[in-house]
Amino acid sequence: MKPPFKPQRLKWIAAPLITIVVVKLVWIVVEMAFLPATGISQEEEIRGKPLYYRVSLSSDRVAPPKKKVKRLPVASIKDITLLAVYSAEDTTVVTVMHKRHTSVLSRGESINGFTLEGAGSNYATFSKNGQHYRIDLTEEKKGAGSGTIQVLPHSSSSQSEVSTEERGEIIDAGDHKIIERSLFEHFTKNMDDVYKDIGIGESRKNGKVQFKITFVKRGTPFAKLGIRRGDILKSVNGQEIDSYNTAFNIYKNIGNTENLTLVILRGKEEMELNYEIN
Repeated sequence: MKPPFKPQRLKWIAAPLITIVVVKLVWIVVEMAFLPATGISQEEEIRGKPLYYRVSLSSDRVAPPKKKVKRLPVASIKDITLLAVYSAEDTTVVTVMHKRHTSVLSRGESINGFTLEGAGSNYATFSKNGQHYRIDLTEEKKGAGSGTIQVLPHSSSSQSEVSTEERGEIIDAGDHKIIERSLFEHFTKNMDDVYKDIGIGESRKNGKVQFKITFVKRGTPFAKLGIRRGDILKSVNGQEIDSYNTAFNIYKNIGNTENLTLVILRGKEEMELNYEIN
């Protein structure tokens, strides 16, 4: 039987294959021995611009909510209620309520941006930005918030600059005290000096206004009168002090009195303080 391939032809085919295998093995050895361990990326060498761009059709980011601008309320004269008025030749003092708090203002002082310009027997005038406003007196409303009678600015009148010695003295006569009339008249005409020496705060009990002494300066005539911090003023000469109007009316008409009886509540004890004006 004749073989399909001649041995001579097999040698011709095997020789190139063996040569290729040997060359491949030699290349592998050379590569492992001499070429670097890491290759060079052709992509890193070419720093050209990419031919494509990433486009985001939808964003995962949520836009921050817009902050709402809080508008401050515009000051209005209607927010101020006039509770009491004291108007003399050189002194104007009013009591007003704003946001359920009461304040005592003298001429030139401001509240809620409105400046007190003057007052009549039953009204007060205010100004703001060149405009003038009038508020008529109204009765105090029940349930109004508490406030404090504030210290008023120093008076520019010459009478307020007189020393205590020239004003007069207070003499202790045992069961009562004697107030020299010059001192008494000074305080009835200079209300701002009253509030420099004594503080009066307002509170409410059972729907009624009460006036409580918040401080008394040492060495002042009011300290010599025997009034103490924490005392609650009940009445003057039998007239109950239950509102700012009542207090101002007593103050306005007290100048000609010769005797003064002040009823106070000290703790749980009601006391009577008697004074002679001489």
